[in-house]
Amino acid sequence: MRMKILGLMAALLLVAGCEADATSGDTGTGGGTDTTATTEVAPPPPPPPPSTAPEMDPQEYLVVNVGDRVFFDFNMSSLRPDAIDQLNRQADFLKENGGIMVVVEGHADERGTREYNLALGERRASSARQYLESMGVGGGRVDTISYGKERPAVLGSNEDAWAQNRRAVLVVKSGSMS
Repeated sequence: MRMKILGLMAALLLVAGCEADATSGDTGTGGGTDTTATTEVAPPPPPPPPSTAPEMDPQEYLVVNVGDRVFFDFNMSSLRPDAIDQLNRQADFLKENGGIMVVVEGHADERGTREYNLALGERRASSARQYLESMGVGGGRVDTISYGKERPAVLGSNEDAWAQNRRAVLVVKSGSMS
């Protein structure tokens, strides 16, 4: 008796599993031998459209696309023509992105005393800040700091290293790009 019930249940499951899909258009009167049911799967939703401006860190954008530093001659804080060109690009970037606050870091090469180089770094940072302000960047958006010779970009005691260490670097303090 137990075997008959199990056999009957197995047969019912088999018949139920072979039932034609009601949405496939098969009426069951064709007498065909095709027993596979076609199931339509909805296509995946399209991906979201790409944003027009990729989210990029403002500092990374500044370094890669604008340039974040200007260079100075030995013992000088006056702006060279190449520094003015670079500061013009930085000023344009800051005017386009009015919510960004920056710090201009002043640096010096290793020659000279610590005190002298801190003062020289401050004069360099101030020169860059004053130029940015003269180009229309609001004064409250630009701070300065001097590191003197304490943070060299390049280690070495030769003219190439010294030239790369006599610089002012624009660093994004806060804000995001517009």
